[in-house]
Amino acid sequence: MAKKVGKKYVYFFGGGKADGRGDMKDLLGGKGAGLAEMTNLNIPVPAGFTITTKACNEYFNAGKKYPPGLWEQVLENLKKVEKSMGIKLGDPVNPLLLSVRSGAKFSMPGMMDTVLNLGLNETTMNALMNKTGNERFVHDAYRRLIAMFGSIVMGIDRQRFEKALEEMKQGRSVRLDTDLTAEDLKELVEEFKIIYRRGTGEDFPNDPLEQLKKAVNAVFGSWFGERAAKYRKLNDIPDNLGTACNVQSMVFGNLGENSGTGVGFTRDPSTGRNKFFAECLINAQGEDVVAGIRTPLKIEELKSRLPKAYKELNTIYRKLEKHYKDMLDIEFTVQDGKLYMLQTRVGKRTAAAALKIAIDMVKEKLIDKKTAILRIDPQQLDQLLHPMIDPKAPTEVIAKGLPASPGAAVGKVVFTAEDAEKAADRGEKVILVRAETSPEDIGGMNAAQGILTARGGMTSHAAVVARGMGKCCVAGCGAINISEVRKYFTVNDHEIREGEYITLNGTTGEVILGQAPLVTPELTGDFSTFMKWVDEFRKLGVRTNSDTSADSKVARKFGAEGIGLCRTEHMFFAPERISAVREMILSDDTEGRKKALAKILPFQKSDFKEIFEVMKGLPVTIRLLDPPLHEFLPHTDEELRTLAHSMEVPFEKLKMRNKALEEFNPMLGHRGCRLGVTYPEIYEMQVKAIMEAACELAKKKIRVIPEIMIPLVGHVNELKMMRELTVNVCDEIQRNYRIKVNYTVGTMIELPRAAITADEIATQADFYSFGTNDLTQTTFGLSRDDAGRFLPYYVEKGILENDPFVTLDLNGTGLLMKIGVDKGRKVKKNMKMGICGEHGGDPKSVEFCHKIGLDYVSCSPYRVPIARLAAAQAALKEKTKKDLSRSTV
Repeated sequence: MAKKVGKKYVYFFGGGKADGRGDMKDLLGGKGAGLAEMTNLNIPVPAGFTITTKACNEYFNAGKKYPPGLWEQVLENLKKVEKSMGIKLGDPVNPLLLSVRSGAKFSMPGMMDTVLNLGLNETTMNALMNKTGNERFVHDAYRRLIAMFGSIVMGIDRQRFEKALEEMKQGRSVRLDTDLTAEDLKELVEEFKIIYRRGTGEDFPNDPLEQLKKAVNAVFGSWFGERAAKYRKLNDIPDNLGTACNVQSMVFGNLGENSGTGVGFTRDPSTGRNKFFAECLINAQGEDVVAGIRTPLKIEELKSRLPKAYKELNTIYRKLEKHYKDMLDIEFTVQDGKLYMLQTRVGKRTAAAALKIAIDMVKEKLIDKKTAILRIDPQQLDQLLHPMIDPKAPTEVIAKGLPASPGAAVGKVVFTAEDAEKAADRGEKVILVRAETSPEDIGGMNAAQGILTARGGMTSHAAVVARGMGKCCVAGCGAINISEVRKYFTVNDHEIREGEYITLNGTTGEVILGQAPLVTPELTGDFSTFMKWVDEFRKLGVRTNSDTSADSKVARKFGAEGIGLCRTEHMFFAPERISAVREMILSDDTEGRKKALAKILPFQKSDFKEIFEVMKGLPVTIRLLDPPLHEFLPHTDEELRTLAHSMEVPFEKLKMRNKALEEFNPMLGHRGCRLGVTYPEIYEMQVKAIMEAACELAKKKIRVIPEIMIPLVGHVNELKMMRELTVNVCDEIQRNYRIKVNYTVGTMIELPRAAITADEIATQADFYSFGTNDLTQTTFGLSRDDAGRFLPYYVEKGILENDPFVTLDLNGTGLLMKIGVDKGRKVKKNMKMGICGEHGGDPKSVEFCHKIGLDYVSCSPYRVPIARLAAAQAALKEKTKKDLSRSTV
């Protein structure tokens, strides 16, 4: 009877042959897959084995117990390592030492644990001294093992070991670790053993297998360590992947002046320049370079001191890059003049470097355009479009909120929009700090370098407006307590007063004390070349959300193919307009409202003409008035008195009218098309302004494509009424101007009822645009401005995978969208459909929009390149999937 083979948990590599391969990252992790691939390429790699991610997950699922057969496989593969290296773990004559390192599928540099020099005890130390004749090296290796094992495996504070080391150096009047003698290090070992015993209540373990098992457990445990968990959250890496554990023969860079260690990149990770970018240390172990314990030397130092090893390293890094067809991060050690490779993985890089490397590798015929496009993370493009904090500069982070609008900003703190505008007029750079912003703050937001709010989410007013302006914004920073009256805010032990400097990092959500240095990335020819490639493959159109001609110009520069959302209400808040708007709202009758609207019409028409001219030849979707009227009203008695005086009506009468317009839940109240139904004169004025602007430009031979969008439709009869109003006004104006302008009338699908009755609504609509901010809000029953208080906890606790206002909830909001698309196109097969919520700039959401067959996405101007790239990637992924499907049939 054949012997039953259990699950394979351990994969050997060594002697030019490996059980695994480079494409097994899911199982072996990036490090393990790289070691296997290098071994198979006959590159010198110390023998070892990889314990799989599957073993890690089963270990946790079983309550931190090894799955059956795992330890037996470890021991079996340990024998293979001993045979390959010709030395044995714990041997009194010729001992093997081991390193134990983590290695997840995705690179998480420095986030998980490593233990070096496992296998050392009194017996093996003596054997190594006899073998190497280097007593200093052995004591150095042992003190490193006790410190790493003590801190990483047993949880002793690392600083206790570091303090003892520093005191030793001070006592000997030396600066570097390498200046300590063998006797010094022997004494330090005994001191470290005392620290270990006091920290754990037990002696340092002498059994090499006990050391190994505890180290493996520690590496597995580091997957759920605080650093790793936080890194995964920031980089959108799932918790259920687990980490592999790599157990490998130790090679020593600290044997003397003919040994060394180093790390490097096959190209410059900051600029992308095709030049070997590496650092090394002579007579050191790898942790000294990575941990910054000693200042590393330029790689040219290795060339001058160990020329043979350098020459071989030069050949190997080129071979690896050619094989992987990507820029790589490598680690190496030279032991007694012999080079060993310890790691290769795809290297982290800046956005500028990623772009240059991708384009250069296409030119070098290493990769094709499709691969280049799929290789760039769309979110990375943000780095190219906004100022950034100098990554080399030290900073003091005092709070963290939501990264609502990317980039960085430095300025003096101000607490009102008015103060921001005054300061900007004086030439001062300011950060506007508010509990939350309202449309009235638009002037101050425009004047400020960045915006910080204590409340609000990723789709709050501050976030949406800031993204449209390309302003840095940190929203929902609940840790800050603002006293607007006394002009300061507090956070933890800090009190920041008006006029003091802070820095915002809108890409990470960090609030930084003082003035951090900024760097402004430059858009190079590489960016233009790359975006041309992107447009060759994408199928989705990309428009912009824009309410001004300035934003429209930015969006066109970034490749927008029209405007998918022009919010007319943002045009109402300029000082010369707001009084007329308020007069209209507070009027008692239709005639009073029409009189006020007549004052607003020229402003609206002028705005539309400016936008049409910038976007000439491209479609412009204009949403008629959407927000509840209370947003435009005065908030203080002083403002009400001023308005009463200008309107020549009694103050008390205005105050009563103002009170009467208050609503318990305005976001679900008298807004959107409901305003048009009850006050048709408002929509008549807006449609008139749109069509007059279009006709006047058409007479100048400027092509205009207006798309008039009715918001918040929940029932077909609402749209039917508003469509009839719109068509009547448009036809009359075209007759008066004696010119024909092609226009369309559509609606936003932003209520669940609209999505599930989309077939009925389609009979009255020329196009649909999914307003996913409100659709998410009404699907979940959430207030998007208040959800920032608890949604982060939902994501942190795993209730929700992502904030649904940032990335589309595919099973809820997404399903409603798909229903809307399918039902709408059953009635009108070629009906144009798009998305104009903030999700239009989120790569995952863009991919979903591609899958359900939308015609375009629309996003804030500075996210247009991101959406273009995400759309191209979605098309390429779909094609790859179809090609694979055909090849397997």
